[in-house]
Amino acid sequence: MLVAGAGLAGLVAARDLAGMGATVSLIDARDRVGGRVWTLRDGFIDGQHAEAGGDLIDEEHAAIRALADEFGLEQVRILSSGFGYARQTRTGTIRIVTRTAGRGWERLAQALAPDARRYRTIESRWNSPVAAELGRRSVAQWLDDVHADEELRATVQGLRGFFLADPAELSLLQLVHEFSSEDDAAAGRMYRISGGNDRLTAVLAAVLGDRLHLNTELLGVSQRGGTIRASVRNGRARAQMQADYLVLAIPAPLLRRIPITPALPVQQHDALATLAYGRATKTLLQFDQRFWRAATRPRAFGSALPFGAGWEANEEQRGKAGILTLLAGGSASDATHDLVEREGIEGLVRSLEWLGSKQAHLVGWKQARWETDSWSRGGYAFFDPSFSPALRGWLAQPCGKIVFAGEHTSLRWQGYMNGAVESGHRAAAEVRATHLLGATTT
Repeated sequence: MLVAGAGLAGLVAARDLAGMGATVSLIDARDRVGGRVWTLRDGFIDGQHAEAGGDLIDEEHAAIRALADEFGLEQVRILSSGFGYARQTRTGTIRIVTRTAGRGWERLAQALAPDARRYRTIESRWNSPVAAELGRRSVAQWLDDVHADEELRATVQGLRGFFLADPAELSLLQLVHEFSSEDDAAAGRMYRISGGNDRLTAVLAAVLGDRLHLNTELLGVSQRGGTIRASVRNGRARAQMQADYLVLAIPAPLLRRIPITPALPVQQHDALATLAYGRATKTLLQFDQRFWRAATRPRAFGSALPFGAGWEANEEQRGKAGILTLLAGGSASDATHDLVEREGIEGLVRSLEWLGSKQAHLVGWKQARWETDSWSRGGYAFFDPSFSPALRGWLAQPCGKIVFAGEHTSLRWQGYMNGAVESGHRAAAEVRATHLLGATTT
């Protein structure tokens, strides 16, 4: 068995397959495991750390929580007051209000209610004409259609930190899907793995041992005569690997560059070719004191402001110093990059003076811009109006002895670490079932 991609999905798939008794090789082009799960420690004082990638684990994320429990990794509750919203008042000042205090969220749900009812009528099927009609419209078009006022537009713009896309880029179908879900992640408890989320990827890598091969890039795949042949590169050296099955746990932007022979079905090719990934810049700012804390103020907030969403990155860690995470999605990622290019990190700190940044000194910072990362090309997947909803199922559809995994293949938890874990379990189960079916029919 060959698994390509040592993010959470690939690690879980490889571990499950090894547990079934298969001979497994796991390759990844990076020099580390984890993919978009990346805990940063260097450059921060007091032994503190923060997540440059996958960060928050919701209470409903059963797969990743069960996996952490299996390895004895403690999950620490965080951000118990939930997310608020930072909005600009008529006088130009910025303040954080709680979700229940702000009318924008409730008004957005009310405005979406007619489309949400239609979506529930089709039982959330993406191969329905209703889904196709919703999918071809952008959220920006919908805002114009309902004659949205500035408050409603600002609320939607603030969701860039969630979808990693602007209203003009995001399909109305995805927004309706989120508001039609019975899972209200924003209202539930949130956790991190104590000591860093990368402890989970590290323990999975340790289980795999010498089955794991880093700095190994997948260049091409051939599937003929029931055998998978993969061309790989390690440094300047090229080699061929042979396997009975292949799990591709690689983000779609990278899959598009890998030739697969014979070609994938047209629908599957089109699904991978048109799937968008969000621009995302995550900035971790460590200050000598946690100035953002206030008794009645949430420690996490969304916003329509240029720096995006923000939350305390390490409230579970000791020390007077604290780290503030800023997640800029969509055009906010561009704005954050431009601001730091123009004014340095000090310019970004100055943009937080309304929050109290003048009271503290910046003692460390790190930044990850995921759309320029060579091995992800984006934060995570989202659906824009060019994506045909009927193709969504093809993202996870096995093709012969090639099986696909990754957060982008998850129906319920797309964009989440939990979706990656679930997809890894699914991919391994599909390999096993395909093998058993083949053994039965021969």
